[in-house]
Amino acid sequence: MRLLVIEDSPRMQRALVEGLKRAGYAVDAVADGDEGLWRIQEGNYDAVVLDVRLPTMDGLTVLQKVREAGNKTHILLLTVNQSVEDRVHGLRLGADDYLPKPFAFSELLARLEALVRRAHDSESNKIVIGKLTFDLSGHHATVNDHSLNLTAREYRILEYFVMNKGRVLSRTQIEEHVYDETSGTLMSNVVDSAVSSLRKKLKEAGAPGMIATRRGLGYVLEVP
Repeated sequence: MRLLVIEDSPRMQRALVEGLKRAGYAVDAVADGDEGLWRIQEGNYDAVVLDVRLPTMDGLTVLQKVREAGNKTHILLLTVNQSVEDRVHGLRLGADDYLPKPFAFSELLARLEALVRRAHDSESNKIVIGKLTFDLSGHHATVNDHSLNLTAREYRILEYFVMNKGRVLSRTQIEEHVYDETSGTLMSNVVDSAVSSLRKKLKEAGAPGMIATRRGLGYVLEVP
């Protein structure tokens, strides 16, 4: 899953990005409201962490403009102001959740997991598809109760497939959700190579044929 962090404090931004990447997310980050608004409008993010106090445009204005444009990207607001009135104001403007600073990173992670589930219409942290069980909160997958030994990139791709079961995903869509700006220039076959490796591991674990190719369109996860 791909997240956007909009936070102007270099120290806080760095901590958020590093922590979220360790948790298995692809993460982009910006430090001001104008660029943050542009990223939300032009990007395709599963959730956004948005600080209220930002240069060029404050977070609440960013939120308001996003919602006025009809963009439904799930947004978690961060703020040092803990008054009930301010939280209610942010939620009424269209925030999906609200977290006051300082906060425990584990709580932020749990709230983001909930937003990602909502974004993909999933009610549970554990998703079972045939022989495959995917644990969103534990960040691991099993086939017939045996853990899959996945790289971080393979995990992200499988997660994206699981959250979009039965939906054909193009190579471009997979790139946008799995690879962030720190991935560097991608080779033309990077998605095909990663999917091939993932297929091999699923087959070896006893779940062959789960990722099918739709020629000219992309890939789809289904129960064979």
